[in-house]
Amino acid sequence: MNTELTQLARDIGLDSADRREWRLAFGLACVERVAHLLEDPRAVQCLQALRARVAGGVDDEAFARAVDEAAQVANGHRGSASLDGAAHAAVSATYAVAKALAGKALEAADYAAYATVYAYGGYAVKDPDAFAPEFAWQAQALRDLSRH
Repeated sequence: MNTELTQLARDIGLDSADRREWRLAFGLACVERVAHLLEDPRAVQCLQALRARVAGGVDDEAFARAVDEAAQVANGHRGSASLDGAAHAAVSATYAVAKALAGKALEAADYAAYATVYAYGGYAVKDPDAFAPEFAWQAQALRDLSRH
């Protein structure tokens, strides 16, 4: 867990109803960093729906369908077919998309951080220092978003 990010989110009221667009934008920013790890084309389509929503180009009904689809894709992910030793990176990236679409920005950030670290190799998730660069980026990204 990114304690700096959690505190910052609390300080700016990220969970309040009027911050939904911030949650979507921040979730998208986190997911964009792991989008290359997505293996399921349906997850990529869901990410495209999130991009469109943040840009203001998708209606509520279409977005709600994307939210549901992303949850189904994430929950049904069988794991990665990659042979690079980072079998869980695609799963974590897919969950990051689902959480970002659902407006659960901090959960999306957590999954995105795990995806990033898993991409190094499964051994890395046991090293808390492996998360430090991504956690720092996330906190700065939320700070920047809150200034706009």
